[in-house]
Amino acid sequence: MNWDRIEGNWKEMSGRIKQQWGELTDDDLTVMNGKRDELAGRLQQRYGYAKDRAEREIDDWLSRNQPDRM
Repeated sequence: MNWDRIEGNWKEMSGRIKQQWGELTDDDLTVMNGKRDELAGRLQQRYGYAKDRAEREIDDWLSRNQPDRM
C-alpha cells in the first residue's frame, strides 16, 4: 500500500483511523495531516507503543483498509 493514497484521501481515512485508535483526537488528526510518521508518533504518545509496534499497527491497519477496497 502506498501511503500517498492515504494522504490523498485523508478526510475519509482520518475517520477510519479514529475508529481504529479512539484515543486519537480530532486535533491529533489535524496535526497529522496525512503524515505516517506523525501517526506513528501519536500512537506512541497516546498508547505508549514502542516505535516498531506503532509501525506494525499502522501496517496491519493499512492491509485491512486499503482505499481500493472502500
